[in-house]
Amino acid sequence: METLETVLIVIHLLVVVALVAVVLLQRSEGGALGIGGGGGGNFMSNRGQASVLTRATAFLAVGFFATSISLTILAQAGGGGSTILDRIPDAQPTEDGTTLLEQIGGQVETESAPAVVDTEPQVPTSQ
Repeated sequence: METLETVLIVIHLLVVVALVAVVLLQRSEGGALGIGGGGGGNFMSNRGQASVLTRATAFLAVGFFATSISLTILAQAGGGGSTILDRIPDAQPTEDGTTLLEQIGGQVETESAPAVVDTEPQVPTSQ
């Protein structure tokens, strides 16, 4: 199960990098960046290039969604708690119904509270 998950993560990362590269290669609608363009040195016409890049973007987007959904399904099948909070042992109730954090918090409050509150300021008597 873990090897399949690792392979899917690698494929997912490759698809993400390729998708970013293809999107950055595309010519913007307004041409605001001034990158790319209609120079005579292009190996393809603007129309043919847009068609290939658009199809590549669509193909990579489908791959991105497929790998994302597959990784989600594998993570759910992997087990563990249903949420990340269920995996924290302090948040799970003990025998008396309280959580460990509540018990520790109650002990800290009772132990650290002084019996008599001293209202006078403490001044050191010697140096």
